[in-house]
Amino acid sequence: MAYNEKLADRVREQIAEEQKNIEEKKMFGGLCFMVNDKMCIGVEHERLMVRIDPQKYDEVIEKEGCRPMDFTGKLMKGFVFVDVEEVQSKKELQYWVNLALEYNKIAKASKKKKTKT
Repeated sequence: MAYNEKLADRVREQIAEEQKNIEEKKMFGGLCFMVNDKMCIGVEHERLMVRIDPQKYDEVIEKEGCRPMDFTGKLMKGFVFVDVEEVQSKKELQYWVNLALEYNKIAKASKKKKTKT
């Protein structure tokens, strides 16, 4: 799994400033940061995957380098992809990290898969 390790380090650093309950999982061909057991933000090779408040989707999707997440072939309104070129500065990345962390506070956790006994 190839992902942008420099970008992952930058995301890790910014999330750690705000959160304690962080887990990193390899998924979607990249690295996903789970905060409070909820998918929050992911890093791929050339883009971020950001979980946002679906209520803010129409506003956020207009940002430069932001596009709909259609990983499964269908539009996922609570998620967007952001091109790595749009998060070069600390301030640019912080915008997206803050957006994801803000929604994480109210987002529902995924249902845990039952383990077979």
